[in-house]
Amino acid sequence: MKWEDFGQSENIEDRRGDPGGGFGGGMGGMVGGGGLGLGTIIILGLIGYAFGINPAVLIGGAEILTGGRSQDYSQQEEYRQPQRQTQQQQQPADQLSRFVSAIVAADEKVWGDILPQQKNVRFTPATLVEYSGATRSGCGTAQSAMGPFYCPEDRKIYLDMSFFRDMQRKLGGGGDFAYAYVISHEYGHHIQNLIGLLPKTQQAQRAAQSEADANSISVRVELMADCLAGVWAANAEQRWHFLEQGDVEKAVRTAQAIGDDRLQQAGQGRIVPDSFTHGSSQQRVQWLQRGLQSGQIDSCNTFARARTADQ
Repeated sequence: MKWEDFGQSENIEDRRGDPGGGFGGGMGGMVGGGGLGLGTIIILGLIGYAFGINPAVLIGGAEILTGGRSQDYSQQEEYRQPQRQTQQQQQPADQLSRFVSAIVAADEKVWGDILPQQKNVRFTPATLVEYSGATRSGCGTAQSAMGPFYCPEDRKIYLDMSFFRDMQRKLGGGGDFAYAYVISHEYGHHIQNLIGLLPKTQQAQRAAQSEADANSISVRVELMADCLAGVWAANAEQRWHFLEQGDVEKAVRTAQAIGDDRLQQAGQGRIVPDSFTHGSSQQRVQWLQRGLQSGQIDSCNTFARARTADQ
């Protein structure tokens, strides 16, 4: 994958040097936000966990590699605001951070063009926060166990940089385009927020008659974000011709590896479709490919398809 032509984003917030993740006293912890993410699935996915969905997880929390029940941090110790000088956007100093900054820059450029063109919606960028261990977010406490996630309250994406290493070592995934897919999935949630979808899905989940119904809404939101990641890649390819042989296959393998069915089978020895929160391996691959093939936002409307589970 050739990413050097993407440039660098000005919306990167590097908190990796914050002592203790910028924690102290004076700020309330997360209430009903966040959830089990990459780190937790890596550790627990092979030994079993209970699947479920909390509306706050969908709107505030753990995204691309989640699948576990949300955590409530409201009883944790209070935190203070991180030092302002450590939160300022800055030029990345290492190769990994430069890569992340480049992917964010490419998302900004692509969505800055196609969101107004295709949906007549004004684009405003999201900030990506790099951190180590834990930090504060607008949705409460961000912890590495959550995996990458998007917080609509402050319109920021939170990424513990150890995520990529753990993804490669524990799940057998990896490769630049696979990592770009993960970041762009989170950016897809930002696009969902800009078009007004996330507040509507939160309301629908609260009104759901059962946990299975709420989970179904979560699946549709996550599959749409997979598709939007594909839309980004399709348009970025037209602009930069950045894809190399094997890149798409690596992203497809990543999508397959994080399907709820595959994680459930590995973790608990059985598959419970009603508890899916992100979609099956087949669904995730198909919606990613749908976006890659169309390059159109409207092709990602999972809510308009009555038989999403069959797509």
